[in-house]
Amino acid sequence: MITVEELIEDFAEFEDWQDRYRYLLEMGDDLPDYPEEEKTDTNLVQGCQSRVWMTADVDDSPAQKLHLQADSDSAIVKGLIAILVALYDDRPAREVNEVPIESVFQQIGLGQRLSPQRSNGFYAMVNRIRDLAANRR
Repeated sequence: MITVEELIEDFAEFEDWQDRYRYLLEMGDDLPDYPEEEKTDTNLVQGCQSRVWMTADVDDSPAQKLHLQADSDSAIVKGLIAILVALYDDRPAREVNEVPIESVFQQIGLGQRLSPQRSNGFYAMVNRIRDLAANRR
């Protein structure tokens, strides 16, 4: 799990958006493979322009940590998924709503660069994570 501050610092290292964009794509490339058998309609995130599949489990530890898996048919969206996985994966499920995702989204420059449809999809993924965490506590 990366901290919010670390993610913002990582993106701040890049002076222009093209470098940030490449970094976003690299983050998506580094996501673990998503099981093909999990690419079902049940696991599709509603509200995304691209196809996004997302599942989550909460472990049996006292902290009840959330473990996310997700994939998309879009390289950009996979990068967005990687940001969300970095911020939410391995976090106690009860802390999911504490991640200041709207602030992070603006601070790393995505708010100014993504189309309204992609922004809506990003927040649809955030809502899905929140729902998955709430249902698994």
